[in-house]
Amino acid sequence: MDSSTALYNQLKGAQPFFVLAGPNVIESEEHILHMAKQIKAVTSKLGLPLVFKSSFDKANRTSSKSFRGPGLAEGLKILEKVKATYDLPIVTDVHESSQCEAVGRVADIIQIPAFLCRQTDLLVAAAKTGKIVNIKKGQFCASSVMTNSAEKVRLAGNQNVMVCERGTMFGYNDLIVDPRNFEWMREANCPVVADVTHALQQPAGKKLEGGGVASGGLRELIPCVARTAVAVGVDGLFMEVHDDPLNAPVDGPTQWPLRHLEELLEELVAIARVTKGKKKYEIDLTPFRE
Repeated sequence: MDSSTALYNQLKGAQPFFVLAGPNVIESEEHILHMAKQIKAVTSKLGLPLVFKSSFDKANRTSSKSFRGPGLAEGLKILEKVKATYDLPIVTDVHESSQCEAVGRVADIIQIPAFLCRQTDLLVAAAKTGKIVNIKKGQFCASSVMTNSAEKVRLAGNQNVMVCERGTMFGYNDLIVDPRNFEWMREANCPVVADVTHALQQPAGKKLEGGGVASGGLRELIPCVARTAVAVGVDGLFMEVHDDPLNAPVDGPTQWPLRHLEELLEELVAIARVTKGKKKYEIDLTPFRE
């Protein structure tokens, strides 16, 4: 069994769930190594499989002036150091087909951004690396779209795919999480992940002094969405975590504070252990007779 399939099976069978977590973007090597160490300490204590997440380039920023990250070459070097130093699998996102080969040499999971979830060439290029592919559901998509996106990966010869719910557009500057999607996305016949941080974004909903806009967010509702997701029975949680969210250069309003990570995950584990959400409810519609 190859390493990607082994990791995929480990995550698929994780009880009560696995975690994809880390800061939104690579700010520096020192910061990333610090975050990886701290997050691993928390998840190891709670017995949760961790895949460390951070991005080398945030291509889909609201403003061209916004911080994007160190770029492909430098970013992958830093992620490779995290992997070697802390023996952690890595997940990071790609935006172009040409990035997949290089990313696949470092990352264990290649993530497809929500806006690109239907891009066939990108899905196929990611699939051909042989690495696990995590596809985020577009904010504009019905859950049924993810069945087709997952199938594109499989038809390219890669069975190791997962799908991720990250909210649905609700007006111009807001997202809403429909818990039914956690159930409906199981029709893709693969692990379902809940992105409990991006789901609380308010896209381009924050006006800036001097003009322009940035994405806001409802950090205080992250526990609400996370509790719902684990109660329904998702296989994994995606969380962006930061040690100083107010000064995070990207998506600060929706990054969960590192100091509260253990407290929240501990509660979520307790909820997941009592719910029967992963089991399909067998509804008996025959006439009831006492």
